[in-house]
Amino acid sequence: MKIASLVSGGVDSSVSIPLLKEQGYDPHIFYIKIGMEDQSAFMDCPSEEDIEITSWIAKKYNCRFDIVDLQKEYWSSVVKYTVETVKKGLTPNPDIMCNLLIKFGAFKEKYGHEFDKISTGHYASNYQTDEGVFLSTAVDRMKDQTYFLGQISYDQLEKTMFPIGHLPKAKVREIARDIRLPSAERPDSQGICFLGKINYNDFIKAQIGEMPGEVRELETNKLLGEHKGFWFHTIGQRKGLGLGGGPWFVVKKDIVNNIIFVSNGYDPASQYSNTIPLEDLHWLNINHDYSSVSDIKFKIRHQPEFNKGKLVIDAEGNKIISEKGISGIAPGQFAVIYDMEEKTCIGSSAISER
Repeated sequence: MKIASLVSGGVDSSVSIPLLKEQGYDPHIFYIKIGMEDQSAFMDCPSEEDIEITSWIAKKYNCRFDIVDLQKEYWSSVVKYTVETVKKGLTPNPDIMCNLLIKFGAFKEKYGHEFDKISTGHYASNYQTDEGVFLSTAVDRMKDQTYFLGQISYDQLEKTMFPIGHLPKAKVREIARDIRLPSAERPDSQGICFLGKINYNDFIKAQIGEMPGEVRELETNKLLGEHKGFWFHTIGQRKGLGLGGGPWFVVKKDIVNNIIFVSNGYDPASQYSNTIPLEDLHWLNINHDYSSVSDIKFKIRHQPEFNKGKLVIDAEGNKIISEKGISGIAPGQFAVIYDMEEKTCIGSSAISER
């Protein structure tokens, strides 16, 4: 079996290589350049160190190694999507789009089509039945990354391979130390993949600029202050508002009038809703009939906990009715849907503005 293995130099994707070798595979390692080294205003991406570590892994395990430059494709797809989404006042998820459009998209089209599988360091798994391939959650529920894979196509899913999905993070770290991986103690990445150490708001400011507007209390319409642009704020946000007497949470955005509405308190009722309106539903396995799906588990952000609810599909609009009130429901973000056993990731949808 021919395997293309995407390695970033981080702990998880690097450890996938010895695991594949133990199984008798001979992976061809690829490092994808998607950072913005060619953007003069943003020169703080750590790609040189990552490439050195990936090269070290390739030499240690006698694997073919190539660096592929997908910066142009990344800029024209994921970065463009991010900027256009925030311009609309919505909350983007570049990492979901990176998997769909780059790792299993542009890479697959340009290089991965020559391979049977594309291996990544995601905490996820898959399994096969008579109906084909299904995406399943990782053993380590704290690290599970199926949320970020909820938009990939079935053709992409069929090619996925997740060597570390059956291991807890602690074991992955242990393997990294055993093989003396240079990045063994590197903290887990928390930022958006193309930004590196670049501040997200600085990037958005450079792309869109600023547009000052009012910050008002939702319940009283009282003017509390000024913001620099609605695109710097997302529903549920608490930090960075610059308001005294808090905590304050962003609960609504009036894009037409450029007003941010906030509510005060540690647990304001205005932050919660049981209804999550959805755009078109995307099912991961196209061979399975999901028309009768009702009881589900779901997530509206990357987190260990699952929420329980009912999926409603009708002509008036798809939605999830959550058993408990959910805070920070941000239009533009993704709701990712799971079975009741929390084993199978079955689909996803962007959250609607309705």
